[in-house]
Amino acid sequence: MSGNFESYRREYIAGGLSAEDLCESPIAQFELWLEQAVKAGLSDPTAMALSTIDDQGRPWQRIVLLKGLSDAGFVFYTNFGSDKAAAIEGNPRVSLLFPWNELDRQVIIGGTAQRMSLAESATYFLSRPRESQIAAWASRQSRPIAKRALLEAQVQKLRDKFADGEVPVPDFWGGYRVHPERIEFWQGGEHRLHDRFRYSRDTAQDGWELEQLQP
Repeated sequence: MSGNFESYRREYIAGGLSAEDLCESPIAQFELWLEQAVKAGLSDPTAMALSTIDDQGRPWQRIVLLKGLSDAGFVFYTNFGSDKAAAIEGNPRVSLLFPWNELDRQVIIGGTAQRMSLAESATYFLSRPRESQIAAWASRQSRPIAKRALLEAQVQKLRDKFADGEVPVPDFWGGYRVHPERIEFWQGGEHRLHDRFRYSRDTAQDGWELEQLQP
């Protein structure tokens, strides 16, 4: 494959977006688009890129899964010893991106991540498949490992340990809720004339301001 991608392009023809199409609340608008993404059969409609800044000022992204949504924010879960958790503890300002390419759409969220309560995290953990619970115990997320066989051996050791009962909630694992401050909805348009609308939190009015952005 050549390294020249300048000629690769396609037109975005899935449909336009206007202010009249949008809900008053960006959370309601997101829920509508997420429902449409699910109905369209996207393979991972709840997958989102989480961007953080580490203690050396370096940005990093990774895909995590949306596991909860309310007016309070967007929820995901992780190991508190992971790189993402360490970055959030140092700088809680993060960004989320939902790349719904098949619908010529993307949603970008900027906000502040905050640890969820132990009770909230426990409720979700206990609903997970047993093997996922064990994997949470087995992996020292983001830490180096000499070979995969060591991880698999740790998984089997934990299967044996918890064979006779429930898998307890690890104290090093839990949820973060991203409290949104800005949410942008992007709809691809023909000839690169995309439609972009950004909601910004208006703390004085306890609501949201909406503005249209040039593509």
